[in-house]
Amino acid sequence: MNIRVLSTLVLIILLSNLITLNSSSQIVYIDKYTLIQHNPSDPVYLSIADTLLIWRVFIDRSLASQVESLSIMLNTNPQGKSWISIPLKPQLHLSNTVVYYGYYSIINTGEYYFIITLKNNTQLTIYKSQVEPFFSFNALNIPSQVEWFKYGVGYQIFPDRFYNGDPGNDHYALIYDALLYDNTTNAKPILSKWSDPPDKYLHCCHQYFGGDLRGITMKLDYLKELGVRVIYLNPIFLCGSAHCYDTYDHYKLHPRLGTMEDLKTFLEEAHKRGIKVIFDFVPGHVGLGHFAFQDVYVNGPKSRYWNWFTIKRWPFTPGNGNDYRCWWGFGSLPQLNTTVPEVKEYLINAVLYWLEQGFDGVRIDTPLDLLNPREFFAEFRTRVKSRFPDAYIVGEIWELKPEWVNNGPFDTLMNYALGNIIIEYSKGGYSDNIDNVLSHYYSVYSVAAVGMGFNLVDSHDTDRVLTMLGGGILLAPGGPNPPREAIDRLKLLSVIQFTQPGLPVIYMGDELGLPGAKWNKEEHRYPIQWDKWVNIEVLEHYKKLGEIKNNYSALHTSIIRIFESSNGVLAYTRGYQDEILVLANNGKTQVNYTLPSELRNYNWRLVYSSSGQQPVVNEGVVTIPPLTAVILEKQIVNQTTTTQQTNTTISTHTSTPNTTTPATVNRGIGDIVISATLIIVTIPVLIYLARRFKK
Repeated sequence: MNIRVLSTLVLIILLSNLITLNSSSQIVYIDKYTLIQHNPSDPVYLSIADTLLIWRVFIDRSLASQVESLSIMLNTNPQGKSWISIPLKPQLHLSNTVVYYGYYSIINTGEYYFIITLKNNTQLTIYKSQVEPFFSFNALNIPSQVEWFKYGVGYQIFPDRFYNGDPGNDHYALIYDALLYDNTTNAKPILSKWSDPPDKYLHCCHQYFGGDLRGITMKLDYLKELGVRVIYLNPIFLCGSAHCYDTYDHYKLHPRLGTMEDLKTFLEEAHKRGIKVIFDFVPGHVGLGHFAFQDVYVNGPKSRYWNWFTIKRWPFTPGNGNDYRCWWGFGSLPQLNTTVPEVKEYLINAVLYWLEQGFDGVRIDTPLDLLNPREFFAEFRTRVKSRFPDAYIVGEIWELKPEWVNNGPFDTLMNYALGNIIIEYSKGGYSDNIDNVLSHYYSVYSVAAVGMGFNLVDSHDTDRVLTMLGGGILLAPGGPNPPREAIDRLKLLSVIQFTQPGLPVIYMGDELGLPGAKWNKEEHRYPIQWDKWVNIEVLEHYKKLGEIKNNYSALHTSIIRIFESSNGVLAYTRGYQDEILVLANNGKTQVNYTLPSELRNYNWRLVYSSSGQQPVVNEGVVTIPPLTAVILEKQIVNQTTTTQQTNTTISTHTSTPNTTTPATVNRGIGDIVISATLIIVTIPVLIYLARRFKK
C-alpha cells in the first residue's frame, strides 16, 4: 500500500474520532458493552413499590464520576406523545458501579429514554437500540407489593417455649412424640416444668415445656406495646417434636398447642390489635408419625401412598435413614416426593386451607430441598395468589438468591444475607467498605422486594444475636451477664435493623436482652423466663424502636440511599425525600463524618441515639459517638431547595425526541472508549509503517 494512501486513511480515522469525542451531544444504545445498564424486563431495574413506578440505572464508576445530572424522559401518553422529565439520584455505591433511581406515579403503559448531562456539559441520550429506541413497560405485568407487611415490627415465636396459657393440654406432647415411632432408639420424651434445666440430649426436640396458643394470646398486649404488627409462628400442626418440623398431618393443629377454637380466638384477638399472623409450613419432608408414611410402613408397595416417598428397601426400619430418602440424612424426616401430583395437591391445598382459617401469610421451610422446587413453587404462587392476593410468602433461603424473588415465586426470603452483613458490621467489621457491601445486597433485589424484606438477625436456627456480639451464654452460673460492650453493640445493631426497608423481625426474647448459644444445649430455644433475666434497658430500647418504626412514614417506604463512607461509619437515608438520616459508628472512638453536599442544606433533629450520647453537627460535619447509631429527621431550612428536591417532574413538553442523528455520533460509551484506544494504538503503527516504507 502506498504510504500516502495509508497516511490519509489514518488521518481520516483520527479526525472522525476526535470530532466524535469532542461532540457536545452523544447518543448511546445500551448493550452488554456499555457503561450504562438498564433492562425494563428485569425487576431490578423497573418495579412497582409504594404504589410508584421505580426505575434504576446502573452506571460504571468511570462514567458516574463525570455525571452532573441524570433524568428519565417519560412519555405518559403514547398516543399523544406527552413527554415529561423525571430526575434520578444516586441510590447505591458499589465498588465499580453507582446505581441511580427515579420514580413516578403508576401509569398503565409508557415509553421512555434517559438523558445524562456530564460535568463538561456533554449530553448523552440513552436509547434502547437503533431499531427500537424507546424502552417501554406495561404496569399490569409488573407484580405489586403486599402493602400491609412493611409498617411495623415482626416477632418470631417458638410456641412451646414462649408462654404456657393452658397446662391442661401439655400431656398431648408425650402422646404424639416421634420417639414412640422411631425403632432405632429407646429414648423417651419428657415433659418439664417451665424453669427446669434443659436436658442434655432432648432439649432441642423432645423436651416439652407447655407453651401454647392461649399463652401467645395472653401476651398480645405486650407484643402490641413492642410495636409488633406481624407474628411469625414456628410450626403448629400435628407433629412429633417440640419444634414441629416433622409434620404428621398438615391439616391438623397439634392438641398440645390448643384447639381450633383457641386458634380462632388467637387470630381474632391479634387482628383486633392490628397484628397479622404468618404460619410456618413444611412441604419437603414429614415426621415418622405422618399418616401416609405409617401406611407405607405397614402395607409396603400395596399402600396407596407408596409413591409419596422414595423407599430404598422394604420392610424398613422407621428412623433408619438408609432405608428411604430423608431430609439431609435424618431418618426422623422422610422426604416427600413432590413430583407426584397427589402430593402437590395435598400440600398446596393445605396452605389454602389455613389461609381460609384466617392466617395472613406463610413461611416456607427449606424450599430448595424439594425434589422439584422450581416447578412446585411456580404453581404454588399462582394458586395462592389467585385466591389470596394479599397473602405474604417468604421462603427460608439463607443465601443471596435474587432469582427466587425477582420474578420468582416468593415475595421475599428470610434475609439472613442482610442480617449477616448487619451483624458483621456491628461486631466491628466492614469498617472501610460497609457502603459497598450493603449496596451490593440492595442492588441485586428489586426495590419492591426489599420493601417486603423479612429482616431478621437471628432465629431458632442460630445463636441469639447478643451471643454473636460477645454477650456470653444464657445458662451461665448466676444467670446471663452480658458485658456492657455487647449491650451497646446490640443496641447499635437493632437501630440499623429497624431502619432498613421491610420488616425488622425480633426473635422472641431478644428484646429482653437474652443471650443464648446454639451449641450450648440449644439454649437459644430455652423457655422465656418472664419473671427474671429481663434487661429493662434493652426492653425499653426495643419499645422505642418499635414506636419509631410504626410512626415515621419514611421507614415504611421501600427506598434506602447508601452514601460513601469510611472509618467505621455507615450512612444512609430513608424515604423518597431523604426524610430520615441514619448514621452509625461501629468503632470504640468517636468519628467525624462529612455529610454529602445534598444533605447539608437542612437541619437534622435527633430522633434517637442508641447509646444515649448525642451527635454534634457543625457546618456539615457530624461527630458520631463510639458504638452508636443515631436516627435523625430532616428539618426544612431553605424552602427553595426543598421545592427542588420534592418536585419530581422538572419539565413538560409534547414534542417527540429526534432520534435521527449523524452516524458519527450514534455511538455507545463502549465505542467512545474504543475510539480513544484506536487513536493511541494507530499513532505508533503509523510511525512504524512510515519507517519501514522509508527503508
